[in-house]
Amino acid sequence: MDFKQFLSDTRIAVPTPENVVNGAGKCYFGTFESEFEKMDFLKADHPSSLPSCFNKAKLTLWEACEINFDKVVVLTAVCDMALFGTALTVLYDKRTKKCTSWQEMLIPSSKAVIAKNLLNGNESFSKAKNVKVRFVNNFEKGKAVVSGTANGKNQGLLSYRVDLTRVSKPSIVSIPFGENRPLYSQKDLFSVEGYIDYNGERFHATEASAAIIDDHRGYYPRRAHYDWVTTMGKLNIGGTDKYFGFNLTRNQSIDQDQYNENLIWFEGDSTLLTPVVFRHENDKLWHIQDEYGMVDLTFDIGDEFWMRVPAKIIDIDYHITFGVLAGYVCDPDGNKYVLDGMTGIGEDKSLIF
Repeated sequence: MDFKQFLSDTRIAVPTPENVVNGAGKCYFGTFESEFEKMDFLKADHPSSLPSCFNKAKLTLWEACEINFDKVVVLTAVCDMALFGTALTVLYDKRTKKCTSWQEMLIPSSKAVIAKNLLNGNESFSKAKNVKVRFVNNFEKGKAVVSGTANGKNQGLLSYRVDLTRVSKPSIVSIPFGENRPLYSQKDLFSVEGYIDYNGERFHATEASAAIIDDHRGYYPRRAHYDWVTTMGKLNIGGTDKYFGFNLTRNQSIDQDQYNENLIWFEGDSTLLTPVVFRHENDKLWHIQDEYGMVDLTFDIGDEFWMRVPAKIIDIDYHITFGVLAGYVCDPDGNKYVLDGMTGIGEDKSLIF
């Protein structure tokens, strides 16, 4: 089937403005070809219902990386939520289907440092005692380095360093959650060199290892929810193992057809996917589909990291899930890619913030 008819022209990447916010405080929306040099989100004009002087209190910033090795997966992130920050690292052991997690709350939020952009060696890092995360971003060269350590009395010691090289086209979107309310995301697929050490066991990257970096900035509504699932690795395409990944998200875009970040990464290229819906069949099984037959996946969850922060003003219900995918995605020409057995990483996040 030809799926091109279901893909909006708005999804086609266009040249990137210098700044994601123009001189009048209006945000650019759409899909873009390359990194933004300037991301002055604090200069947005009334991105929320509050006066613009409250922008800093509403802006969420983070940089995260998912690293897929043969036997283990690591997700590591540093996040600034204005009122506080967090450094988080989760290791999922595919052999035991168990997660180990290290998290440190960063107060004040200035202990979470987010790079001003992803260019020229700019860094994101945590000023943390026990969960140290660092990103060195050189995306203009298609390069990045992610490293860190984490230790805890019950969890033990984790350390890692990976050198990343981009292997596909970037996914760079600015999605409207309101008239001038942006949710920006850049995600890139990388090959990996490096290691992960966990309690004395060292895992080395192989030719099949892959990673994704997610740079994420924007203004969530007071009540927000999104679902997300991704994969990264190698897939046999036409008799050859090639780098492959996808990104599927359902969030509060005001127009899912015009503005979303769903796509397939191929080695050296990428293609768009249609909007999807997530059905949580139970705590261990998700079903992700679109309405045209372009996407039909199940996600069998082995284990999850769960963060719950119930409070009078703030409520966070956050699941990071790990497991195995089955099913397929199709490119716009109708070619089907069966993903049975590939590693899945997902999020189910609800916020009152």
